[in-house]
Amino acid sequence: MIVLDSGGISKLADRSLDSLALLKRLIALNDVMLVPSPVVVECLHGNSPKDAPVLRFLQKCVIEEVLRMSTAQRAAELRRMSGHGSAVDAIVVAFAEPGGTVITGDQVDIENLAAHASRVHVVAI
Repeated sequence: MIVLDSGGISKLADRSLDSLALLKRLIALNDVMLVPSPVVVECLHGNSPKDAPVLRFLQKCVIEEVLRMSTAQRAAELRRMSGHGSAVDAIVVAFAEPGGTVITGDQVDIENLAAHASRVHVVAI
């Protein structure tokens, strides 16, 4: 499973040659690109013209609208153990457990959280 944070979404949605090449590789993996709904808040501006590329990209993703209590508790635990990252970053890492990959624009905070998670890989873009 691939879990995206807001930086990952913004980069993949920008339609640069690099992002299109990465998106093509991700699609070829035939893996689910999951986005926890709190991440959507971070990557939208509330302005329709600015949001259009992100909204187009999000159509390729599975938006996880439910944050289970167990996931929320795990995110809080990861945040406490790492001493880094926002609540949304911790949610992203908790969703990736176990064995998932987080694609991020915030490598330092996500790696600090992932260091306390179960087999979560981090790919910075």
